[in-house]
Amino acid sequence: MSTYRKLGKTTDQRLALLRNQTTALLYNGKIITTEARAKEIRKMAEPLIAMAVREMDNTEEVTKTVKVARKDVNGKRVKEEKDGKKVTVYDEQERTFKKDLPSRVHAKRQMAKILYSVTEVPEKQAGRKKNTVKVDLIDKLFTEYAPKYADRQGGYTRIIKIGPRKGDGAMEVVLELV
Repeated sequence: MSTYRKLGKTTDQRLALLRNQTTALLYNGKIITTEARAKEIRKMAEPLIAMAVREMDNTEEVTKTVKVARKDVNGKRVKEEKDGKKVTVYDEQERTFKKDLPSRVHAKRQMAKILYSVTEVPEKQAGRKKNTVKVDLIDKLFTEYAPKYADRQGGYTRIIKIGPRKGDGAMEVVLELV
């Protein structure tokens, strides 16, 4: 007996469908689909959110000395002459930034295996490639969903039945994040 629903599709088609709908669920917050698909999507989406909650604070602050180009009043790099060549002048500064620990990097890579990249197109200038914005869905999981579900012990999604579909009578549901 199978431990998952085959949904009448070959393996690659089924996985592509589930990845696509999981990505849509995490991007939009809710989707409308069939009951069987929703139960399979739930199996993919909930572990991703649980992983984000678990790895939410797995960072460390690192201080490094970096070279930064000196700039003049207009914002252009300052250059000085050395051995007949113009060379940019650099200053050293201390910078502090957050670095992911190895377990968090692993979690991000596991999420990237499942989620597709999302490109947001503004309504005003639709069709123009230069105005599109890539949405970092993995970052959204860590910054938005992980703090929201930090005190929750699972059960991040909800399935609400909305009735049979007109064409084939399949039970349609709304799958949404709680």
